[in-house]
Amino acid sequence: MSAHKESSNIGRVLSFLREWDRGGSSVRCRMVNSFLGKNTGKSLYELELEFADVASLFLARLTTWMRLTYMQGTFLGLQLKAIGIFLSASCHDQYLMEFLDDGGVLTLLVILSQSETNEDDKAEALHLLLTISNAGRKYKEFICEKHGVKIVAECMTMSNTNHTQETGRALMESLSYGNPTYQDQVYKSLIDLMSCTSPKAQQLVLQTLRAVQLKQKTAHHSIGKPLLNMLRSPHIEVQTEAINLILDLRHYNVRGLLLSGLVTLLRPIRKEEEQHPKTQETERIEITGSLPEFLQQAAAAKTIRLVAEKDKELSEELLHLGVIQQLLHAMGNRKHTDSQIQASLALKHLVHLFPEIQKHIEGVMESTLFAAFISKADTLYMNMDERQAESLL
Repeated sequence: MSAHKESSNIGRVLSFLREWDRGGSSVRCRMVNSFLGKNTGKSLYELELEFADVASLFLARLTTWMRLTYMQGTFLGLQLKAIGIFLSASCHDQYLMEFLDDGGVLTLLVILSQSETNEDDKAEALHLLLTISNAGRKYKEFICEKHGVKIVAECMTMSNTNHTQETGRALMESLSYGNPTYQDQVYKSLIDLMSCTSPKAQQLVLQTLRAVQLKQKTAHHSIGKPLLNMLRSPHIEVQTEAINLILDLRHYNVRGLLLSGLVTLLRPIRKEEEQHPKTQETERIEITGSLPEFLQQAAAAKTIRLVAEKDKELSEELLHLGVIQQLLHAMGNRKHTDSQIQASLALKHLVHLFPEIQKHIEGVMESTLFAAFISKADTLYMNMDERQAESLL
């Protein structure tokens, strides 16, 4: 660039910055819109060329404007998009460090914490944090040091839009990679997140946990109870992700805990039953339960079948845990057809794996019902009368 052109460019940029400093919100809004139209997708080199090597001065002004006005929310989306041009520019370490030094990350985390922030702005703030996290370990650590994991987790649970939750999931997964200092913190936060009430958030948390778990040498003991509770969900996508995670965990130190839990879920025990275990009333309570209990029972039976199909050694462990009697009990639950179907399929697979248990099962079912079971296990419930069902309980 010639000296004349360089001087002209510097003059243009200084004029731009003066207009910014003197202008009100409407002027700045117009200027940012113009900036977005001209500079989206540019590299650091291109931005510096556009701003005569002082693009950082405009980034600092954008960051300060956002920090001073984010509570109003009026221009927050625009501000976040403009800052995103700098943070996503290739060879952008310079801009990232300046943004951190100016308190940008802290401001983004506060924005996520504010209930007044709209969902689109939260998603954009999460996207900026994701860009920062993806830039390397020191940036991940900085976010985590500022309680970013807790804030992002709370944002995911409180959000009611898929885009915000999806971006939050991507950020949590990013924070778990290449971040050994805080990897366990992210992992345990995801376990805690399973207790949230949003089905979409539950699904995303389970997906992220699967990815994060692969990087863990062991599984945390606290994962068992909330994971098994996910089998109560009426949402098939949540159940599916929970089952997939349980299948992954069969290789970890919590497999015994999970197998025992699955077997127990085949016979839901309610408080009344614990207090009066041998009364006639208990027998009625035993086959009466809530829909979540029955959904969990069916999902547990399905999971047991899938575990058995993948690992004969674990199938033997299930036998030692008394899975046969519990599956028979679930097959007798005429209150919930899917429990009967899933339990029948699981039991049939175990009969194929261990022929020696066939005689015991035939004795419980009686020959006619057993023949129907061997012939077509998934429709056995259609051929089972009340007396036969009660004999399995």
